[in-house]
Amino acid sequence: MTPGITPTYRKTLMTETADPLVLFMPSGKRGHFPVGTSVLEAARTLGVYVESVCGGRATCGRCQIEVQEGQFAKHGITSSNDHISPVGPKEKRYAEVRTIPQGRRLSCSATIQGDLVVDVPQDAVVNAQVVRKAASDRVIERNPAVHLCYVEVDEPDMHKPLGDLDRMKVMLERDWGYTDLQIEPYLLAQAQKILRKENFTVTAAIHRDSVTSRPTVIALWPGLHNEAYGIACDIGSTTIAMHLVSLLSGRIVASSGASNPQIRFGEDLMSRVSYVMMNPDGREAMTKAVRQAVSELVDQVCASGGVARTDILDAVFVANPIMHHLFLGIDPTELGQAPFALAVSGAISCKALDIELSLNPGARTYLLPCIAGHVGADAAGATLSEGPHRQDKMMLMVDVGTNAEIVLGNRERTVAASSPTGPAFEGAEISCGQRAAPGAIERVRIDPETLEPRFKVIGVEQWSDEDGFTEAAEKTGITGICGSAIIEVVAEMYLSGVISADGVVDGAMAAKSPRILENGRTFSYLLHDGAQKITVTQNDVRAIQLAKAALYAGIKLLMEKLEVETVDTIRFAGAFGSFIDPKYAMVLGLIPDCELSEVKAVGNAAGTGALMALLNRDHRREIEDTVTRIEKIETALEPHFQQLFIDAMALPNKVDPFPKLASVVTLPERKVLAEGDGDGGGRRRRRSRE
Repeated sequence: MTPGITPTYRKTLMTETADPLVLFMPSGKRGHFPVGTSVLEAARTLGVYVESVCGGRATCGRCQIEVQEGQFAKHGITSSNDHISPVGPKEKRYAEVRTIPQGRRLSCSATIQGDLVVDVPQDAVVNAQVVRKAASDRVIERNPAVHLCYVEVDEPDMHKPLGDLDRMKVMLERDWGYTDLQIEPYLLAQAQKILRKENFTVTAAIHRDSVTSRPTVIALWPGLHNEAYGIACDIGSTTIAMHLVSLLSGRIVASSGASNPQIRFGEDLMSRVSYVMMNPDGREAMTKAVRQAVSELVDQVCASGGVARTDILDAVFVANPIMHHLFLGIDPTELGQAPFALAVSGAISCKALDIELSLNPGARTYLLPCIAGHVGADAAGATLSEGPHRQDKMMLMVDVGTNAEIVLGNRERTVAASSPTGPAFEGAEISCGQRAAPGAIERVRIDPETLEPRFKVIGVEQWSDEDGFTEAAEKTGITGICGSAIIEVVAEMYLSGVISADGVVDGAMAAKSPRILENGRTFSYLLHDGAQKITVTQNDVRAIQLAKAALYAGIKLLMEKLEVETVDTIRFAGAFGSFIDPKYAMVLGLIPDCELSEVKAVGNAAGTGALMALLNRDHRREIEDTVTRIEKIETALEPHFQQLFIDAMALPNKVDPFPKLASVVTLPERKVLAEGDGDGGGRRRRRSRE
């Protein structure tokens, strides 16, 4: 089995207690609490933001939560509404005065009676997760699958008994060259009224996905209608990003994003597969959740752009394989076990209504092809965007998420793989980790002499050592560490000597700084001492090592397949990749040695690929052809992967040199410590006599 975060390791992150375990989503924060503790109090103890204006009197209704029912194997939780107190007098009184959505409870009144998975609805959160998937500013040549065609149709003539739609077809062939036209069935009952409304002048929307496919009239408007829109959507395991685009001009009219509501069923992809396997209605619940989230984003971009849903005629989606299957309503169980078989890997074309997406009744949907069992349509979209298959240089493209997708190659040969990094880079499995939201630490620097840190917080302009920071941070709080800061703080701890190359926190440094704290057999680093004490523990460092080692081992495996020692250029794709500092990624050993100037973040490359496929149908053919030529490598089946993984646990790597990094960063001399070593007072690991 591919290395990852093991259940045994996970248990060490939790307190051994008989008290119920409560897991909050989407933040992923968890803790044990005595029976009878209010859910609001538990949330505040963990630093989970749940708004309460009335001070727990059950009058404001802002502290709403939802209990998720089912078995959550990853966390060893069976969550049920029976594990929360019944609706009490305060909640009943509130429901009589105001409305509360079905299934929701007031966390100030509801108390913990057993293990719970609690969802904090995003519509009730003020400082919700920041969805960082911006639109691309790339100029894309237009050749969309949908065209608007205005025609003036001959009026009915008793001597020429052609039907109204048949006469329209004649004019569309004469003026626009379309032959063998199909008419979308729903238009048959509407066509005559539409034709007569503006004296037999109409605008027809014609869908033709390729030059060989049969053209279809999918929408009709009376007179001249001069605008048509499409949506490009990236369904990620953590976030969903959507762009509303003019098919005529290529202009991005509006963009929006949201957390993927499936997070409440599991933080990572395998957890969601497990949920489907253990809950009979799991697949239906997750399909409904993601489709509803997509529909809500359509509402948002339409409202922002002043566009009617009925003017959206085409939609392109990218997603990783499990999101791809769940969005289509396909059971992803087979993707949870070897040989990781996809139900369908090729591109999918269907009507929007087939996936319960309410746009124009004739609107079409296109999903890019998946590359392999765990290298999905999102990786195909990023490949289309960045084009390693169009390069002479050896390009490495990495999308860092709960499951990292890796593509390496050039125009001669391209290979791809996935690597199970787990959710550590997104804040889960980290003691003070959280998703990117106001209040999260996002940048970290540590003085190598004093070991004093300075950091930057999302929502605050100043660094922590600058004037005005304290006052500004009062508005957001300092609540945890997000992914970009997790990478930086571990790398900075290594550069400043707090941890060894093997990732052991050096207890001897406690004599140098009070920020090195004894924690039983190990030590931790105090990053911030405030209302929320934020530390980086030995277990946190280990979680990051496991995640980065899995990614690096996957990359090295692909390099070996192509028989290359180095890469020429590296591209970080994805929302998270946009905020990774290349220097710290290399210090950590997340990516191989490369000129830092050649390491670039390309943002939501998968979303850019979706935009390209939306605005130019030729790009659809390009990626369909490219995917058939990409060689897929399954890391779990490669015997050398395990050794590569072990070597990659060291910082930056046990065997691989990093000469280009060393030319710009002073790397510490290698020292080896055992956990608990040092002069800081912790108990040393017992060793055998020599």
